[in-house]
Amino acid sequence: MTARRRASTPSTPCSSRTLGAFCVGAVASFAAAAILKSHPPGGAERWTRPNHAGRPVTLLEGPAYAVGVVAGALSGGAGASAAVAGLGAGAFGALDDLVGDSSSKGLRGHLAAARRGEVTTGAIKIVGLGVTGLATAWTTDRRERTRRGTTGPLATLVGGAVIAGSANIVNLLDLRPGRALKVVLLLAVPFLAVGRGTQLSTASAAATMGAALAVLPDDLAGRTMLGDTGANSAGALIGAALVSRTDLRGRLLALAAVTLLTLVSEKVSFTKVIESSPGLRRLDALGRPPRSSHGDPLT
Repeated sequence: MTARRRASTPSTPCSSRTLGAFCVGAVASFAAAAILKSHPPGGAERWTRPNHAGRPVTLLEGPAYAVGVVAGALSGGAGASAAVAGLGAGAFGALDDLVGDSSSKGLRGHLAAARRGEVTTGAIKIVGLGVTGLATAWTTDRRERTRRGTTGPLATLVGGAVIAGSANIVNLLDLRPGRALKVVLLLAVPFLAVGRGTQLSTASAAATMGAALAVLPDDLAGRTMLGDTGANSAGALIGAALVSRTDLRGRLLALAAVTLLTLVSEKVSFTKVIESSPGLRRLDALGRPPRSSHGDPLT
């Protein structure tokens, strides 16, 4: 009788599996970053870009983060959905990082280029994130169907849009050292702190936090940045965690929020909003050195 009761007791958010996902995410990201820095694919120059202050930084943090977060999520039992979200979104982000054309920026810019008959890497990434999101939502709903009943094609479609939109939102925040990673850490907390979640949500959130903390010091110091590769991967996994815990109504609310933020970003600078608020400005600057080793301000 005791064994039966123990077997039926729901796992807590701080289960050993969740802790393992956090640890594997951190260690795998740290190890992947060390390996990639010592043996950068195609040479270090291929992954070097100027940051907001004009300093050269490496984008190798992105693939290191993507590898680590997916490894952590899989070790925690997140299943195929985590791999599809993290690696799929990361791959399309890498395409834009490595061969992207900066002449067209933002959703409006890529759509305008498409109307002129130009296919930008950004447009390819938008389509790719949509396909990745839909595939992730589909695999998630197949896995969770026995737990909460049939989800339905509309819920899956909306879920896919939420995952793709989440990947884009995190990418829009990767404009200052540590900013995107701080947002990812804040977004991951509720999945571990509120109630009993799905294995996908808790494992993905734990791995997201572990991987983020592993790469955060170099990001804050302005030596590395997530780039599209890491930011898209992180956002897609946060979106997948949300989708795994919500029905059609919850997904519609999430999609409305993601869509609103995306449209606002076309008109309003998130950086200006943050800098105009003392509280947000202090949080945004938290952990950054006042100046880089070259004397350039990082804030």
